[in-house]
Amino acid sequence: MTLLIAGLIVFLGVHSVRIFADGWRSSQVARLGLGAYKGIYSAVSALGLVLIVVGYGQAREAPLLLWNPPLWTRHLSALLMLFAFVLLVAAYVPRNRLRVMVKHPMVLGVKIWAAGHLLANGHAEDLLLFGGFLLWAVFDFRAARQRDRIHGRVDARSTLAGDAATVIIGAALWAVFARYLHAWLIGVQPFVG
Repeated sequence: MTLLIAGLIVFLGVHSVRIFADGWRSSQVARLGLGAYKGIYSAVSALGLVLIVVGYGQAREAPLLLWNPPLWTRHLSALLMLFAFVLLVAAYVPRNRLRVMVKHPMVLGVKIWAAGHLLANGHAEDLLLFGGFLLWAVFDFRAARQRDRIHGRVDARSTLAGDAATVIIGAALWAVFARYLHAWLIGVQPFVG
């Protein structure tokens, strides 16, 4: 699990700079330029993600069971992923009600994704991966909302078209991922068992 832990430290660490060191981040953007900062940020994030994927895969080869979740938690988790996908899409579709109400729908989607997977998985590597992301998302959501209040951020009004596109695209992505991609990428079929 060493690679998984290292990946989580690198990936969540770089994604936590705005939470714990926003002033330092601003000074680095000013010093390096936004493009260079984003390039370094992206490279470090990609490295962390690769370490997470490889480390999680290795940990799953010798799993350590901490608890045995009931079967129904898998189905609840699959349903929660529908909401997580809609929230993820809400972060990118302009003028949708979820973005206006939640302000940071992607981070809320990560919370739901992590919590849902914690409900349905009881191995040590699951606790590290999903628990780490859940903890990060809690702190990030709080910090982002605080930045919004400080800077007086106001989103544009929502439209029915934005709302409809968010729900339709999110539900379609969820269905495709659940039906085809999750088993192919992760090795687990969400609606089986």
